Amino acid sequence: MAKRTVLVVATSSHAGKSTVVTGLCRLLSRNNISVAPFKGQNMSNNARAVPSTTSDNGWGEIGISQYVQARAAGITPNTDMNPVLLKPRGDGESQLILSGNPIDHYQATKYYETHWAKAREEAENAYKRLSKKHDVIICEGAGSIGEINLHHRDIANIETARYTNADIILISDIERGGAFASLYGTIELLPKDIKQKVTGFIITKFRGQKEILEPGIEKLEEITGIPVLGVIPYDDPELPEEDSVSLPPKNKKTSFGEDNTPPHQTINIGIIRLPHISNFTDFQPLQQKPGTKITYLPINQKIPKDIDALIIPGTKNTVNDLQTIKKTGLTQEIKKFNKPIIGVCGGYQMLGMQITNADIEGTDNKKTIEGLKLLPTKTEFKPEKKVNEVEIEVNINKGLLKGTKDTIHGYEIHMGRTKHLKPLHQPLEPGSAEHNNVLGTYIHGLFENQKITNTLINQIYKKTNKPKPKQTKKTKNPLDKAADLIQHNTKIEKIFPKLKNQIKSNNKKTKPR
Repeated sequence: MAKRTVLVVATSSHAGKSTVVTGLCRLLSRNNISVAPFKGQNMSNNARAVPSTTSDNGWGEIGISQYVQARAAGITPNTDMNPVLLKPRGDGESQLILSGNPIDHYQATKYYETHWAKAREEAENAYKRLSKKHDVIICEGAGSIGEINLHHRDIANIETARYTNADIILISDIERGGAFASLYGTIELLPKDIKQKVTGFIITKFRGQKEILEPGIEKLEEITGIPVLGVIPYDDPELPEEDSVSLPPKNKKTSFGEDNTPPHQTINIGIIRLPHISNFTDFQPLQQKPGTKITYLPINQKIPKDIDALIIPGTKNTVNDLQTIKKTGLTQEIKKFNKPIIGVCGGYQMLGMQITNADIEGTDNKKTIEGLKLLPTKTEFKPEKKVNEVEIEVNINKGLLKGTKDTIHGYEIHMGRTKHLKPLHQPLEPGSAEHNNVLGTYIHGLFENQKITNTLINQIYKKTNKPKPKQTKKTKNPLDKAADLIQHNTKIEKIFPKLKNQIKSNNKKTKPR
């Protein structure tokens, strides 16, 4: 069994739990300690296909953060690391995934009535399997552990703390304001048995001089008896985001990417901000390229003239999102866009002529809906979800990805099956499609393949006639950035006193494994 289990919880959502867990996993791993991440229950539409410990087909899905944390730990991700996953699809419903396997769509009240006990059991069993294989388990909570209305059914925080007997670290985002009050108030709201397990606080996203915080830290430690283990500065290590909280509002155009490149050397790739957008981490590698800007486009506004290529991303509800963009008039904007258009997964399905069995995905029971009709394809939804890893050899001799010769890695997660209505160029996986300036694929993680990304960017530059900027130096691995934030800004030896001889001290730099 694991020698130590630590549960990282927070006073609010988006406080930095994933970054802290990732940093701890990486820091322990590069000091040769066997560690694994765990999140009992997650709600996210950003998921990855990983090997399953229970599924007959060998594959399942987990939240993106647990995938990244496993990579930080230097181990192969699997479904035990996130045994309960809820994927919202609208109208208060979410798809329930247990140990990587899709069960059904449920309203929250129905889930708690019929499947909560089973979900908790799955989570506990998954933790037990993980703890047999690793010396340390780093668990991540969800949202706020202070939600007293949910304490009796809180799998991710309260129940995880109980069945793992974990030592708890409570973190608070000082950028939001009221960090000291949030930490103190949360402690006071915790059940007695959980409160006794809180071993330390961490304050995240701090800007300024730490000395200014010292009086508050001393007072907080005095009135709670709990030490502040660290103050982590506001420094984004650029880890993939777990949920849409990190995205701009649906009605606000927002850009990300390199700001140092002159505008005449910058290409702007627009991404439609769908209401149920999923796996938007697919596009993070694009915005990290010099001269490439990513702009999320509201569905109720015209496509700006400075957009050089358009992406329709994945979505947890292709059907409802397609109907929404039709109502806003965005479909006509997309059809008039005569530059490169790329559809990924749900976006690919939208680009076709028609979607059948639409009631399997949508919430309004319509059987058939018309697509954007930019690709001569047709998609039929099936009850069985396709979840698998992708590894294919490509040698693309025409189209938007012309010149790419490589082994492509990625993954598929979808319930639709798309067929061609006439012979089409299939540049990527069998079933992908390219016609005129439009490309469709089911491969998530496509732009993590450097040759694909470089080819796409080069082709867009050629079409715009803009001069391409010089390549900049490669930045540090985000996983190591997260580990450095923990190592240099927390009292790591107090978090792991029994392992302190194995963990290098704060004032010594470590090398990645």
